Amino acid sequence: MSALSPPTVATAGAETTNRIDLVHACRWYEAGARTVKAVDDLNLHIDAAAFVVVLGPSGSGKTTLLNLMGALDAPTAGTVVLAGHDLARATRAERTRIRRVTVSFIFQSFNLFPALSALENVQFGADVAGRAHARDIARQMLEQVGLADRADHFAHELSGGEQQRVAIARALATGNPILLADEPTGELDFHTGVQILGLLHAQCDAGKTVVVVTHNREISRISDRVIELSSGHLVSDGPPAGGRAEVEQLRW
Repeated sequence: MSALSPPTVATAGAETTNRIDLVHACRWYEAGARTVKAVDDLNLHIDAAAFVVVLGPSGSGKTTLLNLMGALDAPTAGTVVLAGHDLARATRAERTRIRRVTVSFIFQSFNLFPALSALENVQFGADVAGRAHARDIARQMLEQVGLADRADHFAHELSGGEQQRVAIARALATGNPILLADEPTGELDFHTGVQILGLLHAQCDAGKTVVVVTHNREISRISDRVIELSSGHLVSDGPPAGGRAEVEQLRW
């Protein structure tokens, strides 16, 4: 955890493209007469090309933190700087533009388009990011997640695990420098889950920043850094106990 002065609005440069900074960041919600402090006064710096795991029970603020990091939500108070852009000062339209070229999401609920095939869902990610040869990229990403033979199938024709892998392929197809994943192995069997974690690690090795939110503590063993939350507050922040393990050493 770093003590940082609130950054000013900046245009992303080579040194900030993969970085995420939170300074006294808060995200509060009104629930009737009660204020829910989903994330409260967090100070975090995520290094470029790091593989970070965020742990915590349901309701700890993990997904809210991911939404703040990915410009889906603006902070209620404090500062969130994504790839050099101050999200606290950005309009909703500006956050959308920042998100489009900076962040790739893997959602727990998949968020696949039911009227599109697996290939078209993945191509959508590349198209939105403005990548050339989007269809070729989509085919390559489906092959990487082991679904080349399911390219023409629609979401309702795929198992939960297959839908999760399509969602992962779509995120990778954007080519964006920051990858945020909410329970990316939640619907996968152990063998496929390990394959996917290996693929995410390869993205980090290629220079991308990867943040994985999970309740599976075993996954944190392969991270550079483990951030643990409880009730919106930081509980611990540091390297995995016992040092970083290889993906092949995971067991659950």
